[in-house]
Amino acid sequence: MKVHKYIRAIMVAGLGIAFACSEDFLKEELITKDSTQSFETQEGLDKLATGMYKTFEFHFNYEWAYCLTNYGTDEMSVGSDDIKSMWNNYNSSLNPANGTELAPVWDNMYGGISSANLLISNVPKFYSAESAGYNIRLGEGYFVRGFNYLVLVSQFGGVPLVKGVIEGPQTDFSRNTPEECYELVVSDLKSAYDLLPATPSEPGRLTKWAAAHYLAKASLFRASEINDSWNAAYKAADLENVIKYGKEVIAAHPLCSDFVELWDYTEPNGANERATEVVLAAQFSSEAASQGRYGNQVHLYYPSIYQTLAGLKRDISGDREFSRMRTTNYALDIYDRVNDSRFWKSFITSYRCNNPSAAPKWESGYAPAGKTSDTSRFVGGEEAALYIVNDASDSRYTADNIKYRAPHMFVRYFSGETQALIGKHGNFGYYEAGDWRARFVALSKFRDGSRPTVADQFGRRDGILARSAEDYLMVAEALGRQNKYSDALEYINDLRERAGYSDGEDRSKHVDGGQAYKTNTAGHGSGTGFPVYSETNTYYESNNDMQATTAATKAALQLSSVSDVLSSTREFYDVLGATSDADKFLVFILNERSRELMGELLRWPDLARTMQLEKRWRAFNDGSTVPGAAFDGNTHYRRPIPQSFLDAVTQNGVALTDAEKQKIQNPGY
Repeated sequence: MKVHKYIRAIMVAGLGIAFACSEDFLKEELITKDSTQSFETQEGLDKLATGMYKTFEFHFNYEWAYCLTNYGTDEMSVGSDDIKSMWNNYNSSLNPANGTELAPVWDNMYGGISSANLLISNVPKFYSAESAGYNIRLGEGYFVRGFNYLVLVSQFGGVPLVKGVIEGPQTDFSRNTPEECYELVVSDLKSAYDLLPATPSEPGRLTKWAAAHYLAKASLFRASEINDSWNAAYKAADLENVIKYGKEVIAAHPLCSDFVELWDYTEPNGANERATEVVLAAQFSSEAASQGRYGNQVHLYYPSIYQTLAGLKRDISGDREFSRMRTTNYALDIYDRVNDSRFWKSFITSYRCNNPSAAPKWESGYAPAGKTSDTSRFVGGEEAALYIVNDASDSRYTADNIKYRAPHMFVRYFSGETQALIGKHGNFGYYEAGDWRARFVALSKFRDGSRPTVADQFGRRDGILARSAEDYLMVAEALGRQNKYSDALEYINDLRERAGYSDGEDRSKHVDGGQAYKTNTAGHGSGTGFPVYSETNTYYESNNDMQATTAATKAALQLSSVSDVLSSTREFYDVLGATSDADKFLVFILNERSRELMGELLRWPDLARTMQLEKRWRAFNDGSTVPGAAFDGNTHYRRPIPQSFLDAVTQNGVALTDAEKQKIQNPGY
């Protein structure tokens, strides 16, 4: 059983931290009548620890999931719905007053910290030291506090450190430095590592390997460029710790043999959600009581609009298209789309006709032999929309000749068009209503065909927070930072070996979580006999109609020497101004992180910590070209401290002046 199928507890009650919990957050979490007195018993502390797991679900709940992690980067830009575009474009609307995405992150992280502080304080007092749960409860407290502070410091820089239980209202707080924050994060995660078991006490519970993963990550973050003004004394030890703890996670959590196993979701709590590679996941299920106020909503944000295409309509298998994030040219070009299966196992390129009565007719003059303008171009279950992910050198397609094809055709480059990292080409984005951002190759990793209705926003899939593939990349990066490039290749090649096609593998096969409609009592929800979900992709046509093959490509992805990395023409070294070996390796490892971890809610912190955010945003994100876009390198590597917090803080019980608030605020906001 999953953790949150056990009894829920109040995460925060009566702790009196003015900025720790918004009113809405308390409404969501206050689902028992327990008081803080119950946390002076072993049973109550068990409940509190279980309730703390809600802090992990938060990262998949709502708009903040992608706004603070994927927008404004090289991988994702604004889709057809731009209501959150300030996070992508860095315009004046990205400010401290944002109470929809910014304040909830601050509030909820401190809410989890408050619960963790109570657990850390009360377990030694009220929990039997002889109990098997003693170390686990204490380890869970240290983990959640360290994890939440790592989220905060990676977004905001130095934040107030609250390390004890606060009795009654308190509003006097000051910011700690990033150095002090990382010191606590590393200390807490090391304590969690020492206390937590290697095997979870119950399915879904924390282990020492989850602590090791985030201990490696915190060490890597502290050793990164954004902290160069103060981190010199820590770097050597931190890089060694990245390698030490990352290797331990790799040993404890073997990679899935096939990349698609991570996304081969068929039903809630199914085999896919027990993949060996997963180190920590936020747990969701089909039980209404476990979904909380939001459920897992990440599935909503990546889809391309398909419901307005003639012959298609929204259904459960195709997902509900909030369409917030659109893949950039970088996101498509960073892959070797012939040999690297990760591309075709991460994106959707084919949709089936699930609304045959509304299928389009052939245009006069374009119908094939035996067809007329009264004949439907396709019928239910046939391919209805195809995305051709081709290169600029492709001369096969024009705006006219695609009309001879039965499906709706979205071609990345028409004949004669030149490569463009930013801008429109082909008919990608074409939309009858005029919004050119509506059609794009959509990320498939989070699709959820297990929802009970077409309109349901509450996803049921677990949300992967950590998997051991990232540990391979962190170890490789740490070795590269030590100038041990040859050693780093070993870890990169392990991932690339998995990424290549196996001998006998069908390259035209597509699998994602939309297939869960097959085990869903609601079916695919189209109202016809046909789902929009397609089990094929456009691999062969996108790759210049290459001859079908089942030959392995694993060897083709292997790096035989460091020069394969440093002399690569695929990595955009020239575009990003990387000339030294160290600069090129950092660019390469960030690109390899994209190939492996595309869209997995990790990108903004990675680009911020390495100080690569601005150059990649300007090079690859068309948000940099819209009116009002104004990335400032002195400002936008940090998020604004929420105004709601600044307005609540006092000094000796007196509200801060505007000038005093400005001193606490990050520069430029």
